[in-house]
Amino acid sequence: MRQKSSIHKQVFIVIAISTFIRLVLASLLELGNDEVYYWTYALYPDASHFDHPPMVGFLIQASTFNLLLTDDFFLRLGPIVLAAFNTWIIFLIGAKIKDERTGLFASLLFTSSIYCSLIAGFAIIPDAPQVFFWLLSLYLMLDFLPASIITRDHRIRFILFSICAGLAMLSKYHSVFLWIGAMGYILFYNRKWLLDYSLYVSLALSFIIITPIIYWNVKHDFISFTFHGNRVTTAFQLRPDYFLREIGGQIAYNNPVNYVLIIIALIGLLQKKVAINNSIRILLLTSLPLYFTFTGFSLFRSTLPHWTGPSFISLIIIAAIYWSARLQNSNGTSAIPLPIILPSYFLIFLLCVAVYIINYSPLQLGKTGDTRNQGNADFTQDLYGWQHIGEEFQKIALREEETGDMQKDAGLISYRWFPGAHEDFYVASPMHRNLYLIGELNDTHKYYWINQQRGKLTPGKDYYHIAVTNYYRDPNTIFGSEFEKIIPLDTINVFRINTLMRQAYVYKLENYKGTP
Repeated sequence: MRQKSSIHKQVFIVIAISTFIRLVLASLLELGNDEVYYWTYALYPDASHFDHPPMVGFLIQASTFNLLLTDDFFLRLGPIVLAAFNTWIIFLIGAKIKDERTGLFASLLFTSSIYCSLIAGFAIIPDAPQVFFWLLSLYLMLDFLPASIITRDHRIRFILFSICAGLAMLSKYHSVFLWIGAMGYILFYNRKWLLDYSLYVSLALSFIIITPIIYWNVKHDFISFTFHGNRVTTAFQLRPDYFLREIGGQIAYNNPVNYVLIIIALIGLLQKKVAINNSIRILLLTSLPLYFTFTGFSLFRSTLPHWTGPSFISLIIIAAIYWSARLQNSNGTSAIPLPIILPSYFLIFLLCVAVYIINYSPLQLGKTGDTRNQGNADFTQDLYGWQHIGEEFQKIALREEETGDMQKDAGLISYRWFPGAHEDFYVASPMHRNLYLIGELNDTHKYYWINQQRGKLTPGKDYYHIAVTNYYRDPNTIFGSEFEKIIPLDTINVFRINTLMRQAYVYKLENYKGTP
């Protein structure tokens, strides 16, 4: 009992420290490209959206009290709260499968994973609610799938799983791999479920939950499915560079130390140093199909490493099972051994370096010299300087409008969802102005519909355009046919520790011609 209490205390300490760190980061770092874009999901809620299902928008609405509190901190509060629950759930999963020490190891490895702890546990992106519902689904699967005698309790858990899996799919499409894993287990290891009505009730229930996604796509010619299908449709040219980039991204996103621990654990599994029981089978079936699908796509198409992110949740649990047994046998103590705590130290070191580089470093990681491309290819620019640009633009707009050179309350124009969403959140929204995007659908994404909800552009009216040098495109090239004249107004300099990081050129787009 004393050891159990001690382990619970350690898990709560992990949750408390990691939550505190995330809260500090939320107050220090500005929103990234994806985060400000998903803010529009809450600003303009819908049954689904061009890029993803609607759950991330609902999460933002919840954490901001329906956009009553719309600063960076409260937008990120939802993922941070869910991350605390996620750590406890994965502890419960490890304890359920083996023992509480395994659960503690799982919670530590989960928290030290950059994907689990930061990408899905801090940033306001669809992975945040997806991982929460994924873990709940996994917790339930371990209870009902292996049942030799199906009882009422097992059926209830199956139905609860179908709800959680449906909500995971309402967060991100590839959560369908939860059902693929469940059906794989049923077909290979427990066909009794095929004869039980609760399987079909559960399938129907998950389908009902995702009907908003289907309805939206039917209404919009399946444009979201087409968009994602084009991203992963296999090409006929082998691209080892894409594959190596994907593997490198997986190593980085999941913490290189974690990755090594997982690989060793999987080798141990192959060598039968860990018994492959029903729980291990469920973990593998909720991991490997997703992992090999998207890693396989990377042989031919450009992929993003976080697509395989949920597959590493099960692999982390397998690693916890392996290392709990091995390290317990080797040192005979219940203390947290160095291999398990080392990934957390490494992550804390990375976070300190990242915060320093983003907010306090004079280092210019992108292009320098060419003022039109100052800061290009520097990822830190996506998380720094936008609030300053908004404050300086407000002064410029006030000046232009007081002199009568610009219409009162003129809106803004951009050309792509990034940096357009940043300009919308940090520049236009605080001034209660509309931002519109002019461009192809693959560039504007949800703003195609936002343009219409904001009333479209008004012929004969003037607009502002802000061209940031890290994403610079000549406004005469992209807007020249849409406006009678494009006039430079001013330049905003973004400094970090007295070093010029990038610039934002402010233009007047004069007399919109009304062309579609």
